[in-house]
Formats: sequence, structure tokens, C-alpha cells
Amino acid sequence: MQPRDTTAPPRILVINPNASRAVTDAIDAALAPLRLPGGPVLAVTDLPEGPESIATQQDADSVVLPLVRRVADDPSDAFVIACFSDPGLHAVREAARGRPVMGIAEWGILRALTLGERFGIVALSEGSVRRQRRMVRQMGVGDRYAGSRPMEARASETADAAMGPRLIAAGRALVERDGADVVVLGCAGMARHRAAVASAIGCPVIEPCQQAAAAALGAVLLQTAP
Repeated sequence: MQPRDTTAPPRILVINPNASRAVTDAIDAALAPLRLPGGPVLAVTDLPEGPESIATQQDADSVVLPLVRRVADDPSDAFVIACFSDPGLHAVREAARGRPVMGIAEWGILRALTLGERFGIVALSEGSVRRQRRMVRQMGVGDRYAGSRPMEARASETADAAMGPRLIAAGRALVERDGADVVVLGCAGMARHRAAVASAIGCPVIEPCQQAAAAALGAVLLQTAP
């Protein structure tokens, strides 16, 4: 790992583990409110070795070693894995050697628990739903999980304006049919739609990249606090 320039402001690296420029751009735009004057730098990048979309468990597993290598070689003060599968989260934490590593699914769900009794997730596909069920079970929050509703889309498609009505329909089904009172967007590319979905369905909607980045921001600032 290259040593970090201690005269530069702290840096948080947000990594989109797929190769979709549209998803990376959506993440970068969603983090604009967290870029504080004089505060830590929020840098967003993709993973050129990654697939265009992380749709299956094999896709998620394929990026674990590239993520480990990227974090091990990077001098940033904290990291965000910006994929709702949280691929390689624990392996990457080992590679970070004590520096904070936030997964967007973990932090999106944790934030949802503070805003309502039951949360639901807008998922990319049925395969994503299976991974989300496992994650919820592993986190021990199954009694607060209303379910997931798949859109059957690829991550690279989710930033398109045409996806807005489909996201709203999935969010409304989670609320009206499944009993969710908080909805989590289950892909980083959905970021641009958060406010519109929240307005349409009338309950809080979590954009998980923002929540994970906010947690990383707090961790970095507290590391240097007196």
C-alpha cells in the first residue's frame, strides 16, 4: 500500500464493484450532499474487472479478490462497497487493516431499522431476493423484514428515467401488500429515484450508498476528534 499524504484531507473511497459507468455516475451524484467544505474527500470509482451487472451469486463472488487487492493497495482512510450484495465485505475488512469498510446493504438495512417497524427491499431480480433473504437472516433482523420485490432489471439499467415507475410500483407493493413502512433501494444505480419513490409511496425510502458513506464519514471524522 502506498503511504497516504498526511497533509491532504482524509479520503473515503467508494467502490462500485461492477463496470457500469451509469451506476458509478448515479452513486457519485447521490453523494453530493455529503461533500462538506473542508471535509473528507468522497471519491467514487468502478471496478474495471467487474461484470456489467452483479445479478448472481457468482457475479458477486467474482469481484471479491479484485476488491481485496484494490483496498489493500489503496491508502484511503475508509471504504464503501457500493453494491447491495456487499460482496467480500469481511474479506475486504481484513485487507483494510483496521480502516473502516462499509457495505451499503448492511448500512441501508441498519438505517431502515431506525425509521420504521418493518422494512422492504426493492430488488433487481429473483436472484437478488434470495441473496437478500440470506443477508437479513445472517444479520438477525428477519422479524423486521417485510420482504423484497424484484424488478427483473440489470444494474446498468436502473439509473434510466424509465425505471422510475417500476421502482414506484415495487415500493408501493412492499407497503400496501407486504406491510413495509420503510423501503430500501436494493441497487446503487437506483439512487436518482429515491425522492420520487418516497413522494409516490408516502413512506421513508433509503438510498443505501448515502447511508454507508455517511457512516464512513462519521467514522473518519471521529478518528481525528479529540
